[in-house]
Amino acid sequence: MSDDSLFREVDEEVRQEQFKKLWAQYGNLIVAVCLIVVVGVAGFKGWQYWQVKQAEEAGDAFFDAAKLAGTDKSDEAIKQFETVTHAGYGVLARLREANILAAQNKAGDAVKIYDAVAADGSADAALRDLARVRAALALADSAAPADLETRLQGFDAAGNPWRHVARDVMAAALWRAKDYAGADAKVKAILGDGEAPAGVTQRARVLSELLVPLLAKK
Repeated sequence: MSDDSLFREVDEEVRQEQFKKLWAQYGNLIVAVCLIVVVGVAGFKGWQYWQVKQAEEAGDAFFDAAKLAGTDKSDEAIKQFETVTHAGYGVLARLREANILAAQNKAGDAVKIYDAVAADGSADAALRDLARVRAALALADSAAPADLETRLQGFDAAGNPWRHVARDVMAAALWRAKDYAGADAKVKAILGDGEAPAGVTQRARVLSELLVPLLAKK
């Protein structure tokens, strides 16, 4: 046997002896760590599966309710929407539920839901804004202009996608309150905005014609 072979065998025996000592000292800990990793991965995968399952069930319940809402079974649709508690679909369900209540002339009940969504910090910002606008629309024929202005604060600004609806609601509310100068200002803002939707522009033109003789008296 050459010297190199002898040295390699001795070196191998030393490494094996060191490994045995390390295993005797830390073997249980190593096994425990491995088990924790395995259980953790299995738990995470199980949680992911549960999340997907929950989302699928919530989605099915939401779309079933949406189908009912498209028929004359509005009350059944509301009950179905109320069962949807998933973080994502739950907010959409609340908004659809409120829309049905508003269509049933139950503005008070609808606004409570809209306000709850608007105040939900975990909800998407776009959905919270939508809830604020829908609440204002539900109250457009009854609330004081000051209340509506508070609800729509920040929307009547250049570049805001909700500015057209906000101006439309405020113009009608100010007209109803006989604040013709205020209504005229909102109407002019609508007509001067080339991006205003056709329906909003049409209502503004009609209101503008009605305001002409009233403003002339002042």
